[in-house]
Amino acid sequence: MLVNLVPEFLAVLAAPDPPAAYHDYLERHKPVLQGYWHNYVLDPTSPHAERVIAAALRAERADLERLLEDVDVAAIADDALRRALEQFEADCPVDLYLMVGVGAANAGELVVGGRGIAFVCLEHFTGRANPQTYGMGLAPHLLPLWIAHEVAHAVRYTSPSSRADLRRLVADLRGYYDYWDTGSRASLRELLVNEGVAVAGAQAVAPGFEPWEYFGYTRRQYRRIRELDAFLRRAAAPLLDESGLGLRLRFLSGGMSPAARMMSGKMLPERAGYYLGLRLVENYLAERGIASTLRAATAELRKADERALGIQSA
Repeated sequence: MLVNLVPEFLAVLAAPDPPAAYHDYLERHKPVLQGYWHNYVLDPTSPHAERVIAAALRAERADLERLLEDVDVAAIADDALRRALEQFEADCPVDLYLMVGVGAANAGELVVGGRGIAFVCLEHFTGRANPQTYGMGLAPHLLPLWIAHEVAHAVRYTSPSSRADLRRLVADLRGYYDYWDTGSRASLRELLVNEGVAVAGAQAVAPGFEPWEYFGYTRRQYRRIRELDAFLRRAAAPLLDESGLGLRLRFLSGGMSPAARMMSGKMLPERAGYYLGLRLVENYLAERGIASTLRAATAELRKADERALGIQSA
């Protein structure tokens, strides 16, 4: 189901008391927006949250206004959601939220009450970088790619046929996805695979983009990561079955210091785990297709790699 919160956010901006209107908006959609804040921004009850809200409310948004005038984003989003659910053979409900965020993630995934949720924040898809909103300036035609990526996560976390460890971790939290908890408890292998299957899902649902766009890389970054393929796989190998939030941040997050990304005498490129994740799923994907790959346990993926190595050495 598509849920479009953008008109409500614009009404907040036009209200006589925007801060009060924003808090009413947060309360109306508390389960989802609290999850967005907790997982991708900061604790919404912290003192700093009010400064973040104030900055978001006073930001200049002519770029967003032009986007909404020129592009039927709701139609694009609804079509992308439909195609993703078909490709992924969805056997669970997934909601897609169109929203305006506070400059944090451009897109993401949640699980609330056992229901999978994908969201995209339109301030990042106006085609123009905006320092006031922290908008990334992504082109709106990239929306289907990002939507498919996040829907893939939602299916992996909530499908009754998913064998993923992340599905178990979400169930342990009574049907709630917590970025920080899962990042601490899931193995690095599971976290990399989780992004790899989402990249593969986006490729299946929204073909035709440049290879680096599916990873959220620049062309130059993609070229460098491919050059480091052998090094990256060797460096990650002894860590794959370990867990810890630091591993998730090192391999999958931007903004980590160079010192935190130094491995075996070389600098690990930011978010290199997205590329590594796809490498971990590609043999199983070739055998079984995207719907099964989204639900596969890491042990199944490893067996596919072993089969591929056997074929190569025969």
